[in-house]
Amino acid sequence: MARNAEKAMTTLARWRAAKEAETGKNERRPYLASECTDVKKCEKWRIEIIREISKKVAQIQNAGLGEFRIRDLNDEINKLLREKRHWENQISNLGGPHYRRYGPKTFDAEGREVPGNRGYKYFGAAKDLPGVRELFEQEPPPPPKKSRGELMREVDANYYGYLDDDDGVLIPLEEKSSKEAMKKAMDEWKEKLKKGELNTNDEETETFEPITIDDELLAPRFVSHVEVPTQKDIEEALLRKKKKELLEKYLNE
Repeated sequence: MARNAEKAMTTLARWRAAKEAETGKNERRPYLASECTDVKKCEKWRIEIIREISKKVAQIQNAGLGEFRIRDLNDEINKLLREKRHWENQISNLGGPHYRRYGPKTFDAEGREVPGNRGYKYFGAAKDLPGVRELFEQEPPPPPKKSRGELMREVDANYYGYLDDDDGVLIPLEEKSSKEAMKKAMDEWKEKLKKGELNTNDEETETFEPITIDDELLAPRFVSHVEVPTQKDIEEALLRKKKKELLEKYLNE
């Protein structure tokens, strides 16, 4: 009797396995998402991965599992999240929905957004592991974004560099650098002239006279950004003013 029952159970198990193989329930998930070219199957594997992630996220809430098991679970969850992204990319490549573009953010079992959405994530008890909590405490909050009006308030003459010379620091440094550069160029020219490296038969070399470096040569030049009137312009303006005054005087009489 027991033997017949065992035989019947074996037959039933074989029948179920064959049935599952026919319906595809016992099919193994491909190692690479790119190997699957059917959108429906990609959706199936994506849902299966999401279920596995949910189970492991529920398990990692138990702080009594121990540090090593919690770290392993957190690594497994992150690995499954990466695999889910691959399947979502494959689905969008095959013409399916773009889950990564419109998908929700990642949340833990307590309903809080998981820190580090774009990188390695920590779930449940993993956030209380040694070194992890300090990592999030040291991370400064992002600065508030400024509006366009607030940014435009900081745009002034100093922003464009018009007041760089008013501090009295840049001009002396430029003068010193110019003197050193000219002195170095003159020393190199004289050294080449002594060694005979310059062609003395060249007309330009024969007529060239070395210049002397003095303060007048390096004196700062005033550059006017507005048109300065000449003496002739001033005389013409005064003449027009006198004519206008005389006309007004005779017209009023």
